[in-house]
Amino acid sequence: MIDQLIPEFDKALRALFAPAPTRRRMPGEELPEADMTDAEKRHVAALMRIDHCGEICAQALYQGQALTSRNPEVKRALEQAAWEETEHLNWTERRIAELGGRKSLLNPLWYAGSLALGVLAGKFGDDWNLGFLAETERQVEGHLESHKAQLPPQDKKSWEVLEQMKTDEIRHAETAIHYGARELPVPIKMAMKLSSRVMTKTAYYI
Repeated sequence: MIDQLIPEFDKALRALFAPAPTRRRMPGEELPEADMTDAEKRHVAALMRIDHCGEICAQALYQGQALTSRNPEVKRALEQAAWEETEHLNWTERRIAELGGRKSLLNPLWYAGSLALGVLAGKFGDDWNLGFLAETERQVEGHLESHKAQLPPQDKKSWEVLEQMKTDEIRHAETAIHYGARELPVPIKMAMKLSSRVMTKTAYYI
């Protein structure tokens, strides 16, 4: 049991406190920095902080689900998706730094809550586990599309980051459906949206 917990604890520490790795280049990194006012930069940095929090939650969610998954093929798919979410962490934290912003001070709280949800979802079986994952990715896709619309039109660098993240999230949802995701009941979907709204409103400022 201890041998299992040590690498999982290491994953959590790396997600929260170490610079995230990436194999792919950051989308839009070759583009020049847009001419934005200080207020616009603060706004975009806050949006990116929300998206970074979302990726922190995704790391924990995938970790919890992979720990409880019963199907080795599903577990491998979860681990692959988790790696791509790690790349999203890299891109959003880099973009936040470029804009002179900071990451959320509540990231450890978001991580702990999402890890618990991931473990809980996994306990109900892989079909419900994947259903929770698919719905999470659909809601994240909606957030990313909303944030793209809120960007200053000249900020092409941030737009490219969010667009690639959205593409990846769509694929993650499709993967979950491919492996047998169940459609979640409406009350659970609404509860997920409510908790997500709390996180996004808080992360914009803290």
